[in-house]
Amino acid sequence: MSTGEHWPALPLAPWRATCDTLHMYAQVVGKVRLALSPPEPEWAHVAMYVAPRGLTTGPIPAGDGRTFQIDFDFIDHRLEIAASDGQTRSIELIARPVRDFYRLVLDALQTLDVAVHVWPMPVEVTDPIRFDRDDTHASYDPEAVRRFAQVLVLADAALREHRAPFRRRHTPVQFFFGSFDLAYARFSGRPATPPSNDVITANAMDAQEICAGFWPGDDRFKEPAFWCYAYPKPPGAETIAVHPRAAFWSDSLGEFLLRYKDVRKAKQPALTLLRFFQSCYEGCAGLAHWDRKALEKQP
Repeated sequence: MSTGEHWPALPLAPWRATCDTLHMYAQVVGKVRLALSPPEPEWAHVAMYVAPRGLTTGPIPAGDGRTFQIDFDFIDHRLEIAASDGQTRSIELIARPVRDFYRLVLDALQTLDVAVHVWPMPVEVTDPIRFDRDDTHASYDPEAVRRFAQVLVLADAALREHRAPFRRRHTPVQFFFGSFDLAYARFSGRPATPPSNDVITANAMDAQEICAGFWPGDDRFKEPAFWCYAYPKPPGAETIAVHPRAAFWSDSLGEFLLRYKDVRKAKQPALTLLRFFQSCYEGCAGLAHWDRKALEKQP
């Protein structure tokens, strides 16, 4: 397999309709986990995780000592729901309106005796449409979704390697349904003042952090990219010399970006990506005066 095949092309425009639909499907599933999971700092209780075949919620409490799990299988294109008592349900992932997908998920959970109330309004998107009224998002390109899943596996592996040496509080590598991105955050141990009082931000940005991740693109940046930012932004962060040369600071987003296509065409994509994450972290941590000796495992 060539490097180009290993890191598949994923321009946003050809699969934008599918990406937007899949985002809403993920919001439906993510809202189920949100409704039933004990709250954790920085919204860790709502995240999903990369799995070999797609995304998984991990175990979700179902009451009476039971748990269940919801998996997106992006290879066979099915949504699989498995309960700890042995019951399972499966929903085919095809081109269907979010309204129908939402009903099928809730119906499947009801047949598994999982009682859940989901707030049907999407979050962190412009012009949100209630799940039960959304017949706008109804696209599903299986091949594009398979490529997206492959990129998630590759990005997850790189972020896990970047995560390994940090010895204090940090997150798993996790996928957020709201922002539709894969993210990993390290914390210095110091508190921070959230930039706004809205419920999402107030509970997500109350600690000093350096965060890195991947997303497939959106209206703010219309192509897939890796990113890294520090919060609060240390003065002069935009002047940090990060690697590789293709990486750059975005004033509009307030973070460093490295286009996926630049990683894909590199001779050593995984190493290129690790250098990006590490150089962003080292530069931001230095400007923010993090105690790196205490925070990191020494070689």
